[in-house]
Amino acid sequence: MVAGLGNRRIRAVGLACAVALGLIVGSPGATAAARGTCSDGWEVSTVVSGIGNLENLDSDGAGGFYVTGIVDGYLAHIDARGQVEKLVTGLENPAGVRVAGRSVYFLTGDGFTAGPGTLQRYDLDTRRSEVLLTGLNGPNGLLLLPDGDLLFTTIGISQGAPTGIARYRPSTGEYTKTWADLPLSNGIALAPDGKSIFADNLTLRIFRIPLDRPAEHTVIAGVPQLTGLLDDMEATRTGTLFVADHIQGAIFQVDTATGAACSIITGLIKPGATRNPPDGATSVRIARDGGAWTLFATSMDGTLYRLRPPAGFDLAPATPQR
Repeated sequence: MVAGLGNRRIRAVGLACAVALGLIVGSPGATAAARGTCSDGWEVSTVVSGIGNLENLDSDGAGGFYVTGIVDGYLAHIDARGQVEKLVTGLENPAGVRVAGRSVYFLTGDGFTAGPGTLQRYDLDTRRSEVLLTGLNGPNGLLLLPDGDLLFTTIGISQGAPTGIARYRPSTGEYTKTWADLPLSNGIALAPDGKSIFADNLTLRIFRIPLDRPAEHTVIAGVPQLTGLLDDMEATRTGTLFVADHIQGAIFQVDTATGAACSIITGLIKPGATRNPPDGATSVRIARDGGAWTLFATSMDGTLYRLRPPAGFDLAPATPQR
């Protein structure tokens, strides 16, 4: 989600926060749904903490992660021992990050009214980054498709009207500014069929979008079964979707067939005397943890969390390259 940069961020999502908080506090039905828990059996631990405001992450395939620090403006690597190395600094509001071979793609300019955003590629061999696209409208969530294309959501209005979800082909440089017309979109994940994606936006809903018919998106979850200020997400091969949320600082578990949702953890919120949403959980990824699949999450509290599932839970990811 967008960065906590004072009043600019509050204006960006104030309406969505007000709606979400109103639903959580004011509606008994919504309260029950939002507070439903399925935390039994989940084991939570900390990989690393105290490293700023973490916005997004992706696995390096070797027990570590690449992460973005949105307020401090960096792309960093966290190795399997929890050691942190900042690879690129001085970035403006870095957001989504995805690993493809020896390249790490990442976005900058996340925010409702942030300056022009970019899509960049960091080369792991040369340790240099290059700008692939500029002038983006608040780019946010990033997804690597099985065919090598990249999708990214946009949440901005500073570069004109909301531009929805964009598509970029690294092999040719082909760029479609509005591949799917889903304004103010945020989290994004591949569906288990490999032929569609999930995405959320500031209307507090989650959508399924066919890759070959992006204009035909349908709602799969939302109020009152799922109430929160939703951020990034990841799906399993069985159709369970995990979604980060700012209002409760939660990681929601969503049944994409029914829309039913529950929280596996809450309280992942940046500490402070007063709340300044979006200040909670920002992103989730499924990655190998020894010989098992584990869920990892980032939060604005500057912590990378490890969430091991209950025994027998099928956490294998929908993304084949995992």
